[in-house]
Amino acid sequence: MANLTTVLKLEVTRIARKELRAETESLKKAAAHYRSEIAALKRKVAELERQVAKVGKLMAKATPDGAKPDGIGSSEIKIRYSARSMAAQRKRLGLSAENMGKLFGVSGQTIYGWEAGDSRPRNGQMAAIAAVRKLGKVEAAAILASLSG
Repeated sequence: MANLTTVLKLEVTRIARKELRAETESLKKAAAHYRSEIAALKRKVAELERQVAKVGKLMAKATPDGAKPDGIGSSEIKIRYSARSMAAQRKRLGLSAENMGKLFGVSGQTIYGWEAGDSRPRNGQMAAIAAVRKLGKVEAAAILASLSG
């Protein structure tokens, strides 16, 4: 009789393990799927945070408040300016004078004056010009969208 009890106990254990394996398999698949979704979301959040930081830095450079003050002991960086390069930069970015002006906080007419050589940007705007030189079309469009939105 002990043999029959042992065999029944082993058979019940085997069937229980089989049932548990079938039940937990779907849970394992769901957990793996959720982990991959979470990882993708974390990557997306990290990328968006990098973009926000980049736009924040560009906006800080573009504002006159972000410019270094003149005075004794200031290590102000001299930025070269050329009317021809300003026009080439605007064309490279595919921006209208009005949109380029929005990046610098001036009017489109002011941009035309800078490009024609009739006037020059102020020192506070030179930092913004230097920052825009480093932008691509997509980044410039993103900044314009954030400014208008």
